[in-house]
Amino acid sequence: MVVVFTNGCFDILHRGHLEVLKFAKSLGDKLIVGINSDKTIKMLKGEGRPINSQEDRKALLESLRFVDEVVIFDELRAGNIVKKIKPNIVVKGAEGYTPEEVRKIDGLPEDVEIRFCPHLGDYSTTNIIKKISKK
Repeated sequence: MVVVFTNGCFDILHRGHLEVLKFAKSLGDKLIVGINSDKTIKMLKGEGRPINSQEDRKALLESLRFVDEVVIFDELRAGNIVKKIKPNIVVKGAEGYTPEEVRKIDGLPEDVEIRFCPHLGDYSTTNIIKKISKK
């Protein structure tokens, strides 16, 4: 069984998230999604975030047919949760990093394959919040 892991805030689910999740699922048999806790999102994104609670974000992701499991983690980087889950593949959005840079930034084990989802547009929760606040 090939286990795939991806992670993020998933604060306001949008098409970019869906494309990453579908791509990740296409690489293996089981997709596990790690979501940042409310506390870590506040540290990463600032006051006023998250918009949706970790429980609500988890429930929404669990309802997607291509997501097999969702775990909440309470650290800024995904390295420890990846070491615990032991996936075969970790999927990241196309962020302009090399696999070696991602491995170093997130503290990922050497035996985990790192794959990048092709960039599909300028989707982001931050952009959605900006758009809403202008109306």
